[in-house]
Amino acid sequence: MPAGFFWLLTAQFLSGLADHAVLIVAIAYLQEQRHPQWWAPLLKFAFTWSYVLLAPVVGAWADAVRKNVLMGRMNALKAVAVLGLVFGVHPLAAFALLGLAAALYAPAKYGWITESTPGRDLVAANSWIEVSVVLSVLLGTALGGWWVSPAWQASAVPPWLGRSGWLPATTLLPAFAAVLALYGLAAWCNRRIPSRPPRRMLPLGDWPALWPRFWRDNIRLWSDPLGGLSLAVTTWFWGFAALMQIAVLRWAELRLGLPLSQAAYLQATVALGVVAGAVWVARRVELRRAWRVLPLGVVLGMLLAVAVHARGLVPAVLGLLIIGALGGMLVVPMNALLQYRGHRLLQPGQSIAIQGFNENASVLVMLGALALAMRADWPLVPLLSALGVAMALGLALLWGVTRRWRVNHPTTAKI
Repeated sequence: MPAGFFWLLTAQFLSGLADHAVLIVAIAYLQEQRHPQWWAPLLKFAFTWSYVLLAPVVGAWADAVRKNVLMGRMNALKAVAVLGLVFGVHPLAAFALLGLAAALYAPAKYGWITESTPGRDLVAANSWIEVSVVLSVLLGTALGGWWVSPAWQASAVPPWLGRSGWLPATTLLPAFAAVLALYGLAAWCNRRIPSRPPRRMLPLGDWPALWPRFWRDNIRLWSDPLGGLSLAVTTWFWGFAALMQIAVLRWAELRLGLPLSQAAYLQATVALGVVAGAVWVARRVELRRAWRVLPLGVVLGMLLAVAVHARGLVPAVLGLLIIGALGGMLVVPMNALLQYRGHRLLQPGQSIAIQGFNENASVLVMLGALALAMRADWPLVPLLSALGVAMALGLALLWGVTRRWRVNHPTTAKI
C-alpha cells in the first residue's frame, strides 16, 4: 500500500463512523421532536442530493486542489452541519450540508487512492476501503443505537446540563457531542496523509463547460463494456443498500417489535456480513475475473425475498448476515473493476464523480420511493420481497448478457 494509505483509512473510518451514528441520532431526534415517521428516509435523501447535483464539478475540484486538505476541511464542514442541527436548523437542511461535505470528500478520497496505488493492488486497496466503510457502518449504527438508548442518555447527561438555558431542550446532546469529536479526529488524520500535487485549477470561464463534458464522459463510461457492467451493478447495489439502511429499522420495529436503539444493532448485522464477504473476496477474485461474482447478486435477491418474512430474531439475524456477506462479495470486485476502467478512460476525480452521480441518483430514487410508500402506509414486507425478486432477475439478465459478450469479443473482454 502507498505511504499514507492507512492514515486515509483511519480518517475514512472515523468520518464514516460519525456519518452513520449521526443518522441514528437524528432519527431519534425526529421522534423526540414528533416529526412524521416518513421523514426518516428523507434525511438520507437530503444527504444525497449534493452527490447528484454537484457531480459534474466535484471531480474537477478534487483534481485541482490538495486532496488531504480538502478532506480535512470537509470533515470540519460536517461538524458545522451537526452543530446547526443541534441549535435549531431544519433537520433536512442540516443533512443537506452534511451531504455537501461528503460529496466533495468522496472524489478526493478515491482519487488519491487511484493515483497512488498500482493497478495490481487496486482490488486489495478497495477491499481495505470497503472493510473500513462497512466497519464504520457497523460500529456507527451500533454506537448510534447505544447513544439513543434511554439508559445511556440517563447516565451520560450531567445534572447541570439540563439547567443551561442556552442549550437546546433535547436529551441527545451527549450523542451529538460524541459525533463532533469523531469528525474532529477524522480531520486531524486527513492532515497526516501525504499531499499529492494538484492539477491546474480551471479558470472561472471554463466551469460551464464542465457540464456537457461530464455528460459525455458519463456516456463514455457507460458505453465501455466492462465499465458499463460494473457501473450498472454498483449503481443498483448502493441504491438497494441505502433503502435497506432505513427500511431495516422500520422492518425491525413492525415485524420484530424492536425499538430504534435495538433495531440499529440489527441493522449493523448486515454491515458485519459485508465485512466478512469483502475480506473473503479480496484474495480470491482477480480483477480480470471480477464479472464472475454476478450470480451472487441473484442469490442475494432471492434470499432477501424470503428473509423479510422472518418473524423470529435468530432467523432474521442469520438472513441479514448472509445478505450482507453476499453484498460484500458482489460489490468489492465490481467497484475495483469500475475504478480500473474509469482511471483508464477518464481522469481519476472525474471517473469517481461519475460513479458517485449514478450511484447516488439510484439512492435518491430508492429513498424517494420508500418515503412515498411509508407516507401512503403501504405494507413494507411485500415491497421488500418484490425488490429482492427484481434484483435477482435484473442481475441474472446482466450475467447472461455479459457471458454472451465475452464469448463474442474475447480480445476486447481482456483486462
